[in-house]
Amino acid sequence: MGLKKIQNEIGRRIRALRLEKDLTQDELAYEIKISRDHLSNLENGKYPINIKTLYKFAEFFNVDMKYFF
Repeated sequence: MGLKKIQNEIGRRIRALRLEKDLTQDELAYEIKISRDHLSNLENGKYPINIKTLYKFAEFFNVDMKYFF
C-alpha cells in the first residue's frame, strides 16, 4: 500500500470517528489542539500525519492506533 493510500485511509477513519461523535471539524481540532485547516487536510489525505498527532486522535477516540491502518 502506498503512502497516499495510507494517508487517505487514515483521513477517512478520522472523519468517520468525528462524525460518529457528531463533532464539527472546529470542535475536534480544538480538542486535539491542531488547526481546523490542518484537520481538514488530514481528513482529505493531503498531508501525512505525524505519530504524535495520530496518538492524540487514538487517545481522544479511545481506539488503538492500529485502527487507523
